[in-house]
Amino acid sequence: MQQENTTQTHKTKYSDSELNEFRELITEKIKIAREELTDLAGTLSASNSNGDDAAIAGKTLEDGSATMEKEQTNQLAARQKKFIEQLEAALMRIDNKTYGICRTTGKLIPKERLRAVPHTTQTMEAKLKQG
Repeated sequence: MQQENTTQTHKTKYSDSELNEFRELITEKIKIAREELTDLAGTLSASNSNGDDAAIAGKTLEDGSATMEKEQTNQLAARQKKFIEQLEAALMRIDNKTYGICRTTGKLIPKERLRAVPHTTQTMEAKLKQG
């Protein structure tokens, strides 16, 4: 059956050229995210190697601060790893030609949203309903 709406054809998936455009965007984001993760890992290993200061008595306040900073860095690294995994999953969806299709509604996710959040699997409409 054809739709009555003649002003716009209802698109159900992105073309190969559009998918390649998203692939380039995501690949670049993965590269940057991996560099940031490497920096975070370097910060963590550097904070592990300065154990001499920790041996000095009376530094408990600094130790607590250093521990908190290390924990925050660990959390940032974990978040960065998850982000990279989500971006890699998006690349798989591009390979499967399912990228950009909302997993909840089956509708096409607008390009603007995909450019802002390239690893998303939902339209804003679906995401807000999920609330």
